[in-house]
Amino acid sequence: MNEDEIKQKLDLLADHQAQRDAIALQKAELADAILTTEIKAQLAEIDAEFAGKTEAVNANIAVLETEVKQAVVEHGTSVKGTFLHAIWNKGHVSWDTRSLDGYAVAHPELLSFRKEGEPSVSLRKV
Repeated sequence: MNEDEIKQKLDLLADHQAQRDAIALQKAELADAILTTEIKAQLAEIDAEFAGKTEAVNANIAVLETEVKQAVVEHGTSVKGTFLHAIWNKGHVSWDTRSLDGYAVAHPELLSFRKEGEPSVSLRKV
């Protein structure tokens, strides 16, 4: 597939995403149209009541996640609870690729140890 064909696919993907967003907006507008001012006010009160509760729980979650991660790092192995599994991974090794590539010019035997993974693609909004 050439670059122009990929651009066409990207534009088509963006069109489908826009359609999805438009459908969600239409649904929200229809729901909003049938809600009375009184019901909207009650929903706003419910949202306000639960916002504080959600913030408190999220704060507790953040603290516990940090504590568990630090404890598992110190423990040095994965720990499985009843509902969650904290998976320990050894540290990632990285090398200064630019310097090693330069060194490999003088020492080509080093290239036999070089492995290059498959390229990957992520999609972002422009």
